[in-house]
Amino acid sequence: MYLRYFGLDEAPFSITPDPAFVYLSQRHRDALAHLLYGIGQDGSGGFVQLTGEVGTGKTTLCRCLLEQVPENTRIALLLNPLVTPRELLAAVSEELGIDIRGSIDSTRLLVDGLNRYLLEAHQRGERVVVVIDEAQNLSPEALEQIRLLTNLETSKEKLLQVVLLGQPELRELLQRRSLRQLAQRVTARFHLSPLGPKDTHLYIRHRMQVAGAQRNLFRRSAMNALYQRSQGIPRLINIIADRALTAAFVKERADVTAAMVHAAANEVQLGEKQVRRMRWPWLVAAAGVLVIAIVLLVNKNGWLGPTSVAGMPMGASTEFAAENLPVPAEPVLYEQAQLEPQALAIPELDADWLADHQPLVWQGLAEAWRHPGAAFSIQASCNGDTSRGYACLQDQGSWAKIKRLDLPVILLLRQQDPSYLLLHGLDDGRLLVGSGDQLKTVSKQSVEALWFGKYLVAWPQAPDWPVAVSRGDDGPAVNTIMEMASRVAMPYHGERVFDQAFENWLKGFQARNGLEADGIVGRNTLLYLMTASIEDPKLLAHWE
Repeated sequence: MYLRYFGLDEAPFSITPDPAFVYLSQRHRDALAHLLYGIGQDGSGGFVQLTGEVGTGKTTLCRCLLEQVPENTRIALLLNPLVTPRELLAAVSEELGIDIRGSIDSTRLLVDGLNRYLLEAHQRGERVVVVIDEAQNLSPEALEQIRLLTNLETSKEKLLQVVLLGQPELRELLQRRSLRQLAQRVTARFHLSPLGPKDTHLYIRHRMQVAGAQRNLFRRSAMNALYQRSQGIPRLINIIADRALTAAFVKERADVTAAMVHAAANEVQLGEKQVRRMRWPWLVAAAGVLVIAIVLLVNKNGWLGPTSVAGMPMGASTEFAAENLPVPAEPVLYEQAQLEPQALAIPELDADWLADHQPLVWQGLAEAWRHPGAAFSIQASCNGDTSRGYACLQDQGSWAKIKRLDLPVILLLRQQDPSYLLLHGLDDGRLLVGSGDQLKTVSKQSVEALWFGKYLVAWPQAPDWPVAVSRGDDGPAVNTIMEMASRVAMPYHGERVFDQAFENWLKGFQARNGLEADGIVGRNTLLYLMTASIEDPKLLAHWE
């Protein structure tokens, strides 16, 4: 209805979990990290539990999780857990592609088929994960059946990982004494809380930007009102904001006011207890007006005689009183008042500048490596061609992980089309981004609204470098690896051969850096070994 009027490409506040509109607050990032850890190689098997109130973004996080699972992971996603234990087994089997035509009527045969599949998947090096949304609706019997499936294990790990997403009632369900065995197998728990005031503002701005808005249509007071009426629950923010935009369109207004937000909230929250809009400054002012009106009324009827009130001339009109009363400012949330000035001190990432930056990304990375003619080779390596003297790795992580690498990286930003952003420097609240003579400092916060942890890192590497180096190998590659190992933190001081002693040291190095501790030097391990030997380029921590 209002898209053309406001110049939007699509509705910014649809309640469907569109990945393009995902905004991850720090709490959401932490929750996603728990889920990724649970289904990754570092997870110990068993159960991962994520709970949160209705509308806080659990299903959206589930979609993000499914987009980021490792290639060797098989996912069975159950969205309707209102089933019997046997129906649950059948649903999991169908999701994994298991033929159940001859076992649909037998719980034992279904379990046997799943067990065979899990053993075969383990032999292929695959992990199997069952993700159950709305898990608070599972019956205790169905939960117990899932627990029994997780009994299958090798001497080192479980063969099945289960992720339970649900409302807070799920926590109550798992506290039952009859389910204590399952509760003891929950290896990671996380409760997703609603957005705070600051993240509510960022959430609104992010969705407007993704929808194609040239500016944020919501006044600051309107965003405060949205937080107040939604209490930071994303689904309620979407519903109320959509109604408020409709109201602005109908009234032919250029922006959304707090009054429109409150009117929209009153429509969508009918039957619920209305949130009080008044705040103490308003109450004080209203009380003052009431007192003055009473005094004037009393004076008019001759009850007090010729006196004045608080310096007001005797017989002053109510219009005079209203004009001279201090007008209270619109209520501003305390957290916003404290944080906004600081955020404004650092420029935000500009969408037009980012678009202009795209053709310069690969050239900028080549210049960072002091190889200005290698832009095409670096880009080709990130597309899978390792024959041009460069290697490239796409990884998922946090700012802390990028700091550990200590190299320039290309951030993969999520917009309507994927965008690249070359990162040269990183400190507490700022990023140094760009290419060549177009470097600029932007706020980390403005980039976080578009970045979900994916990045590319490239480095010079001989075209004939082996894909993996392991115990028993020798030659130039092993000599180079040994030299690198001697320079890292907690360096290796043993013999310069890839023997059992070096493999043991390497596994410890991999574990300290969050890598799979397999004792093999693949691309990830090579990169972390290499960083201590690279003097230039470095990721800047200080710049003007």
